[in-house]
Formats: sequence, C-alpha cells, structure tokens
Amino acid sequence: MRQRILTTGAFFPKSIFQKPSPSLQKSAPLSFQLNYYHASSRSPPLLNRRALALSSCAPRSTSSPLSPRTHHRYLSTTMATDSVPTVAGLSIHSTTSEVSKYPNCYPSLNPVDNYRIHVAELIAEALKLDSQFVYPRIQWTNTLEKGDLVLAVPALQIKGKKPQEVIAQILENLPPSDLISPPTVSGTHMQFFFKPGPLTKTVIHSILENRATYGTNANIGLRDPTDPSKGKKKIIVEFSSPNIAKPFHAGHLRSTIIGGFLANLYTVMGWDVVKMNYLGDWGKQYGLLANGYEKYGNEEELVKDPINHLFDVYVKINKDVSDQEGPIKELREQIKAKKEKNEDVAELEKDLQAKVDVSYDEKARRYFKSMEDGDEAALALWRRFRDLSIQKYKETYARLNIDFDRYSGESQVKPESLARAYDAMKKSGVSEESEGAVIVDFAKHGAKKLGKAIVVRKDGTPLYLTRDIAAIVERDEEYHFDKMIYVVAAQQDLHLAQLFKVTELSGQKDLASRCQHINFGMVRGMSTRKGTVKFLNDILKDVGEKMHEVMRKNTTKYEQVEDPEKTADILGITSVMVQDMSGKRINGYEFNLDDMTSFEGDTGPYLQYAHARLCSMGRKADIPREELASANLTLLTEPHAIDLIRLLASWPDVVQNTMKTLEPTTILTYLFRMTHVLSSGYDVLKVVGSEPEVKKARMAMYDCARQVLHNGMRLLGLNPVER
Repeated sequence: MRQRILTTGAFFPKSIFQKPSPSLQKSAPLSFQLNYYHASSRSPPLLNRRALALSSCAPRSTSSPLSPRTHHRYLSTTMATDSVPTVAGLSIHSTTSEVSKYPNCYPSLNPVDNYRIHVAELIAEALKLDSQFVYPRIQWTNTLEKGDLVLAVPALQIKGKKPQEVIAQILENLPPSDLISPPTVSGTHMQFFFKPGPLTKTVIHSILENRATYGTNANIGLRDPTDPSKGKKKIIVEFSSPNIAKPFHAGHLRSTIIGGFLANLYTVMGWDVVKMNYLGDWGKQYGLLANGYEKYGNEEELVKDPINHLFDVYVKINKDVSDQEGPIKELREQIKAKKEKNEDVAELEKDLQAKVDVSYDEKARRYFKSMEDGDEAALALWRRFRDLSIQKYKETYARLNIDFDRYSGESQVKPESLARAYDAMKKSGVSEESEGAVIVDFAKHGAKKLGKAIVVRKDGTPLYLTRDIAAIVERDEEYHFDKMIYVVAAQQDLHLAQLFKVTELSGQKDLASRCQHINFGMVRGMSTRKGTVKFLNDILKDVGEKMHEVMRKNTTKYEQVEDPEKTADILGITSVMVQDMSGKRINGYEFNLDDMTSFEGDTGPYLQYAHARLCSMGRKADIPREELASANLTLLTEPHAIDLIRLLASWPDVVQNTMKTLEPTTILTYLFRMTHVLSSGYDVLKVVGSEPEVKKARMAMYDCARQVLHNGMRLLGLNPVER
C-alpha cells in the first residue's frame, strides 16, 4: 500500500520483537513472470482448503449449500479456466563486443555515435585537445533546427580565451568532412548538421538490420561494459501498490503507468529489473473484512468477481461499524460530562463496555489479533482473499501490458527485521523515547525540514515508516540491488525523504544513496460517464465504449477493422496512458474523456492512427520486407525525407537521454514530433504510383519509421494496432 493514510485501524503484530508465526511464514511472497506466458498454461495459486471450511466465517449463499470439499473443487476448477491475457515482451539487443575509449559509445547500435566520435576528433585536433575530453561535451539536440549535434563552447573550459575566440579557432582549423556540413554558430554554441547521403544509408540499414531492437542497448546495464561476465546491474522498481480486497482504484493509475514505463526503460537498457508490487495486505481491516464476509459474503459472487464482491462486503460492514459508532460516541460524551460533575458513571461505563465488546470494530481487532498470533484458520481466509485479489489484479495489469515479478506487501516484512531496524536506530542514536512512544527528531540530525516521525507507538506497534525501513534492508539482502526506485505520489515526498534519511542515519548511507523516489502529481476529475465511481476497470470500460462510438463515425474504416471491440479497447487504454504521460510527471492533469479519445491533436488514438497508416502503406505497396535492404537510398533527397531520417537517427539518443530524465514524456514528445514530420510529407513522398525504385526507397524509409514508432510505443507500454 502506498496510499499512506494512517488510521487507528492500521495494526501490526503486537510487538516488533514478536517471533514470526509459523503459519504466517507459509504465506511466501508470490513471484510471477508473465512475459511469453499465458496463465492457462499454469495452475492458479491453490486456495487453502481450511479457508473454505471455516464455520466462523462461512458466507451466506443464495443457492444450495456446498460442502467444503465441493467448494474447494468448484473454486479450483473455476479459477483454472480463468486466464490472464498475455503480456507482450520487449526486444533487447544483445551486448556487443565493441570496446570504445569513449563513454557509452556503441556505433553498431547507435549510428549517431559515429558522428559524435567524428566531431569530437575534429574539434580536438583543431584545438589540440584530447578527444576523450571533448566527446562527452558533444550533446544531442531535441529540435532539428538546432542541428543534429551541438557543442556548448564554454563547456570546453579553454582558459585565457573567450568563447568567440575558441569558435574562431575551430572554424579556422576545421578540415572538410564527408559526414558533416560546416558548423553553424549560434551565440556560444556550434551546431553540427549531418550530410544527408551518408546518414540516410547508415540509419536505414541500421534500423532494417536491428528492427525491434533498434534503440535498445544491453551494454548500458552491464556492471562493467568491458567485462560482460560480471553481469548486469540490478534495479527494483516498486510501483502500483493497491490494497488487497479492494478494486484497483484510479488513484493508483499513475504509479502503475509510470512504474511500468520505467521498468521497460531499464529493461531495454540492459538492467536486470525486478518489478515489485508492495500491497496493502495487513491490518485490522482484514479482521473487519472477515467478519463482514461471515455476514454478507456469497461464495458464488466471491468466485465470480472476488475483488468487487469483497469491496461490497467491506462497504457494508463499514456502514455497520458507523451505525454502531453513534451510540458508543454518545455514551462516551455522557460519561465525560458526568465525570466533570463528579457524578457516578459506573452503569454508563458498564453499558459502554457491553456495546464495545459486541461491536464489529472490536470483533475486527480480536480477529486481527488472532492473525497476529498465527491462528491458522484466520490466516487461511486472509491468504485466500490475498490470492484471489492478486489473480484479479494480474488480469487488470495485463490489460495495461504490465506484469510483476514479485507481489510483496506489508505482511511480508518479517518481525525480526523490524526488531533489527529498531535496534539499529537505537544504537545509532537516531531514535529517542517521547511520552511512551519512540520517535525520530530530524532537527537533531541536521534535517529540520523533515520534522518528527513516530516509529513505534506507545503500545509497542511499529508504524508504516518502520516497516519501510525494515523492508529496504530485507530487499538489499535478498536482491543486492544497485538501485531501487519507489514510484509514489508527491503527497508522500516527506515520508520517502524521512525513510531515506533514517536509513542513512542508521549506518546505511550507501543503501540510502541507492534508493530514489520518483514522484508525480495527481489526476483530477477522474470519474466514469455514469457517475463518480473511480475504479480502473470502470474507467477502461468507459473509455473503450467511447472509442467504439468514435470509430463508428467512420463507416468505411470501421468495416475494415477485424475486431472492432478489441481495437476499441486497445485504443481506449492507449488514450488513458498517453494522456497520463503527456506532461511531466510532477504535473497533475484533468481527466478529460472527450480530449483523450479524439483523433485530433497529440492523443493516444492519433498515435495509433499514425502507426496503422504506416502499416496500411506497407500492405498497399506490396514490397517484401527482405527486398527493402536493396533499395537505392540516394533517391531520398527531398527535405521531408531528410528531416524524417534525421529524426530516426536520434531515436537511440532519445532513449538514452530518458535514462536521465526518467520522464515518459521524453519518449512521447519524440514520437509525436516524428508523426508530425510523417504527416507533413505524405503528399510529397508518395509510395503507390511512384517509379519502382523511388517506391522501394520511400517504402524502406516508411518501414523504418513504422519500426521506430512501434519500438517507442512498446517502450511506453502500448500495444500498436495495424488497422
């Protein structure tokens, strides 16, 4: 759970020193790998038979009662036929054997690296500098008007000379080049434009050869690029983190989309990526849910739609709790008033205790305590709810092209790890006692802005921060990661800052330095067309229906689509994801159904349309792909063609630069720039009806554009459509 709103209902085992329950330890963290995997090929998580035999929590049923054995068989059979859609895998170029004296330089994978070397060596020669010093100062540009590469001359740090004098020296000593035109000067910057002929040949051949791996670079993720045997760097990406037994709330949408993208990004750059979902799966609310299931549960509804059914149960039992709270609150106020008057309150207190004892809130507390104490029946039901919820979550994630390697959660943090975390804080002097509780006063440790944080309550139970501190160490011991990022909303900036600071102050400075918080703003006005329900499946269904309506307006194209409903669903999901990724992460945005489903402007449907149009062009041209490599590329001389090829050349740089920004919009902005260049050139660079050699050359270029667009969309987590 990463919606960190602490309430009195958030409990943990009675002591951080409590030994772990043997029963609880049986609930091992779940691990799934969905790439190239279909759930129907593997049995779902088996449900604990004892959970189905619990007489104390048996649900009411509207049909004939089933025996526990029949229940188990019925449930297992039903779940076994439930399949999770396949999650598309990513293509990654294998590591190369090339070794360069320049950092992150791989000409066989990135055509622009050849040009970067060339420019660095020319400038180094002109100024009598070391080319290795010049190379990292040659930067890519994000607009064609500023050139293909640019050098900020002040970055060369030439002492005793003004930038203009350095520029003059470069221009004077720069020899003619077969690869670049004479540089253009803009202030203190030198802009380098690639000559079209050699660039076109290099880029088109590189894309046709590498295809889906163009733009990827497994070398970047190596611990030592000069020695692949030392293995990959490892990163944990923790994202999404919904609450068990509750529908996937739209509030988790951004974490899921951004986290999925970041996992993809590090994957295509060669890192060993662990995608982790830290579930809200522990606390008194599960005692409440168990009692609610006894009163309102329905076996068939649970099997059919576990998350929504459990949520309905949770809502109903919470209403019961609210109804009981009124009289209890009133009694407490009466007792308080009488005590102030020194009147006898014995009878009222007896009445209050009787009401509290039979209240659902107290029953929930007792039930959760039985979970803490390792009661197998209570834990079995909890495990069942957890497994059913995870199975349903997997289906939702698959629609977003996301899977997880590890379903972790609050329940998985070991009590001994909590005790060890507390001991480390105590020994390092980070924590202190305050009015019976244990706190960290950050002002005493040079971090006044972080305020104070409670790590252990007066009753000895740890808070969320303490569990996170313990979890960091557990993960480091298990995975030995090089980096871990938490994809969590900006509202939790303080919490994550406190977490990293406590980790550092407790003697784990290196560990804290390997952790990063990737924050984001929130979505405003997210609701379905029929109301204010904000569950993700409702949103995706609504957007899909809206897209279907939009598609129907063009009858001719609609009839060409093989499966309109499936395509509308893909376009709807694309709409939601593209709107989410259009701006910088930290900026929130207004959820607008009409804007996001439009084919006008920079929207998801427009991006899919651009890809589908390129696919259609390939079908109509009817040139086998294997023949495109023999195209006469010298025929591509038009300005529109040259601009498109220059953009295609920059794709590997765009991906690598995104490793610095960690912003989905870096990729998305590039893709829209490319679609705009494509759109403006269709009338000029026609394929069908052109001379055969011109047709082949242009089709080779358009096929490369389709490939790069496809690669970019897949990196964002989108499923490109062909019609």
